[in-house]
Amino acid sequence: MERKVMVGVSNRHVHLTEEIYKRLFSMPLTKKNDLHQIGEFAGNQVVTIATEKGRISNVRVVGPLREYNQVEISRSDAYTLGINPPVRRSGNLKNSESITIIGEKDSVTLENACIVADRHVHMNGTLAKELGVVDNQMVQIKVLGDKSCILDASIKISDNGYYELHLDLDDANAAGLKNGDEVTILF
Repeated sequence: MERKVMVGVSNRHVHLTEEIYKRLFSMPLTKKNDLHQIGEFAGNQVVTIATEKGRISNVRVVGPLREYNQVEISRSDAYTLGINPPVRRSGNLKNSESITIIGEKDSVTLENACIVADRHVHMNGTLAKELGVVDNQMVQIKVLGDKSCILDASIKISDNGYYELHLDLDDANAAGLKNGDEVTILF
């Protein structure tokens, strides 16, 4: 079976707990724009992420605030920072990289907080049932065009799941894709 899915390119960003956010910023998290995942948004606030070997500025804080702190970067970002974070599903932070986050009023170094997010297809439970897939199931993504390829991706089912393939900037560039492009899932 095949089905089209829209591409969402996910640039580097951070998810923060209320405690860490309040250490970094003196004002509440405010919305710049909504993201496709229902209830999630890009904040107006940005941070700098840093290690002993490098730093990257203007990294967006994504809301709402979460129960855990997570920094999602691309492999290219990892080279800039001189670290080797694992490729993981969001929230799987065990034995991931440590990183310092510098905000408007303070900085904090977080242990086990930095990953390269795996490729994943967001969807809600109703669509997953219709398609006959389960959470964390691996599927293949067929990309046509100048950089045709097949990519592996996992299924990510959540109540707020908006049907969309999430790729980091490196994966999108390698496949010649941008936000809003359509690719095909092979089940």
